[in-house]
Amino acid sequence: MRILVTRPFEDAETTAAKLKSLGHQAIAAPLLDINFREDATVDLAGVQAILATSANGIRALERASPVRDIRVLAVGPQTAEAARRAGYTRVENARGDAATLAEAARRWAKPEDGALLHAQGQDTKGGLAERLRALGYDVRNVVLYDAVSVESLPQDAADALLSGKLDAAMFYSPRSARVFFNCVVNAGIAQTTSALSALCISRPTADALKPLVFREILTAARPDSEAMLRLVAEARHL
Repeated sequence: MRILVTRPFEDAETTAAKLKSLGHQAIAAPLLDINFREDATVDLAGVQAILATSANGIRALERASPVRDIRVLAVGPQTAEAARRAGYTRVENARGDAATLAEAARRWAKPEDGALLHAQGQDTKGGLAERLRALGYDVRNVVLYDAVSVESLPQDAADALLSGKLDAAMFYSPRSARVFFNCVVNAGIAQTTSALSALCISRPTADALKPLVFREILTAARPDSEAMLRLVAEARHL
């Protein structure tokens, strides 16, 4: 299959490599530019663990602090993998979303053992801190990066859409789905999506694509990269 991957650059490159290993062709079309805050500082005094809800949060934390022996509570496999690659030695994997991570944190950390620090972006959603604070945890939010929406698709992605050379597109967040919607509508190529399978990480992500028309819209069984790759096998081939 020929698949459009709409993740930020580093994540898109990783997904494209995995798709290639499975015999597919991928075009990376990052819809969010990740800008790490050079002046960001992280105070880990009194912190027992890091809450990580994205690989970009880990990459930003890696730049902001040299500490690697602190425990990382990761939302899913890719975030956990990014933490291990960055040198963090104690990594837990919740294998889900923010709600799953909040529930798992109750098993991994006790409120009386110290604060939890959420390494996040400016527009991070999910209500993780609120859920944990309601359970008695001290959660500190530190913004380490900004995810900036692009205004148009990369030229090769737009050309592939117009020429009918794509079979599917992968969407990993409601925000990136909304950016894709804006890009194709503003470029006057919204009609091209009717030939695609939309592979979405969650129902809210699928909903954010409305009212675009797709050949089919599939939603991952779990909100993680592994489940998204399984969707590729489920998509209809032309």
